[in-house]
Amino acid sequence: MIRWLFLLLLACGPAWAVNDPADQLPDARLEERARVIGRELRCMVCQNQSIEDSDADLARDLRRIVREQVAAGKSDTAVTDFVHQRYGDFVLLRPPLKLATALLWATPAVALLGGLLLIRGMRRRRAADAAPESAEELSATERARLAKLAGGHNE
Repeated sequence: MIRWLFLLLLACGPAWAVNDPADQLPDARLEERARVIGRELRCMVCQNQSIEDSDADLARDLRRIVREQVAAGKSDTAVTDFVHQRYGDFVLLRPPLKLATALLWATPAVALLGGLLLIRGMRRRRAADAAPESAEELSATERARLAKLAGGHNE
């Protein structure tokens, strides 16, 4: 039992690092500004997490940079621009739409289109498999029955 508790505590270590009081700004208003800015910046290790949500060392470094900039009196835009200039468009969770980032913006649409084409192809293949292999000639009995049925609907 104690062994499991110890392992659980070890696993929680990275989560404690995210909320380390030593990394937080003493002014609650400035700290909240830093957190809002950090939620707009991507952890480049985790990729789809903000630096506020990530426990990676790089995210911790970026949180410190953001807090230093906020404490120095920089505006939210200036702080974001500072990080953006150093790390490029990929650090932004919502990168600007331009030629270099078009693939980032188009990826969801391309993935959706690819999925729809895949589903369409699978349905066509299934329909082709369900169709008879070859059209065989009808027997004389089947032709007579078909003519009788077709004649009955014309009346």
